[in-house]
Amino acid sequence: MTVSGSNTRPRRLGRGPLARLPATLLLSAALLAGGTAVAGGESFADTPATDTTADPTTSCPSVTGTQSATPTAGWTSQQAAQAFATEKLAASPRTSRWVSLPFHGQTMRAWADYPIGKRNAPVVLVLHEVFGLTDSTRNTADKIAAMGYIAITPDMISGLGPDGGGDARTLTGTGGGTSDLVTAVPDEEVSARIGAWVNYAEHLPRSTGQTDIVGLSWGGGAAFRYAATGTRSVDSVFVFYDVGPPAVTQGCHRTEGLTDYPVDKIAVPVHGFYGETDTRVMTSLPATTEAMSAAGKYYDPVVYAGADHAFMRLGEDPSDTNAANSAAERASLKRLKKEIRQSFAR
Repeated sequence: MTVSGSNTRPRRLGRGPLARLPATLLLSAALLAGGTAVAGGESFADTPATDTTADPTTSCPSVTGTQSATPTAGWTSQQAAQAFATEKLAASPRTSRWVSLPFHGQTMRAWADYPIGKRNAPVVLVLHEVFGLTDSTRNTADKIAAMGYIAITPDMISGLGPDGGGDARTLTGTGGGTSDLVTAVPDEEVSARIGAWVNYAEHLPRSTGQTDIVGLSWGGGAAFRYAATGTRSVDSVFVFYDVGPPAVTQGCHRTEGLTDYPVDKIAVPVHGFYGETDTRVMTSLPATTEAMSAAGKYYDPVVYAGADHAFMRLGEDPSDTNAANSAAERASLKRLKKEIRQSFAR
């Protein structure tokens, strides 16, 4: 484990050499054929109107969410607080658009950012926070696209509305917030959705067939759990400030104990990015590091001194008063650029 921005001597634990691993087989010809682009003229703020109800009979919110005619409270409050990210996206010189993918009778959606130029490029999937797909996640993806990669940012609850529709802007759980539904989706379903997007990314016309995953907060835990399935279809996984592998998941499907997600099957390098003041995540980090080291898995956690949870978002927010967050955001982008390049060079 490396401590960044402090006087602590860097230590790296749980690392082991890995050769580049082969991609998985296609999920299905029908799945691949369905990965088509949605017209790029659609506004990110457009919201379709549908009225239905969630299933109140379970202890967790229904995986089929309530769809509102107006943006939901959790998504709206987060999006409104991210004007800084919205402004940066509006000024981006890169081409971006919605893409869609059919999945078990649902329509999943993602925001795709393309690097400038016509060269083929590897793909980086960027997984959002628990609030759903908002502009701060899209802004991080745009920065990755600026590094020369195709960035695909899935809306991880899109398609969970009535008739297989809806997205993070309109879907809620029974508690009335977007995060209720995000955390209600079982881990196996989340991993299956990630796998579908990985397959989609590998076969994009401009893709080199190589894929990495960057996960932010809830998305970081989802990325770590996906690695724990034993996938060999990605080159590396980058986990930002969530527990792993994990000791405790978010939401009503919470599980306790590392044995729930054994690391034995992990076949790709995992890189961690953590804030020193992020108590929940820092409490779990020693057990994760020990488990990965004992299993001989490549795990490279870095702790950023003084940084809070979600420092990639907070570090760009002009209203944030913790200078350690902006320092961690800058250092993480520099490190991410280096590690992604090395990942695809293996």
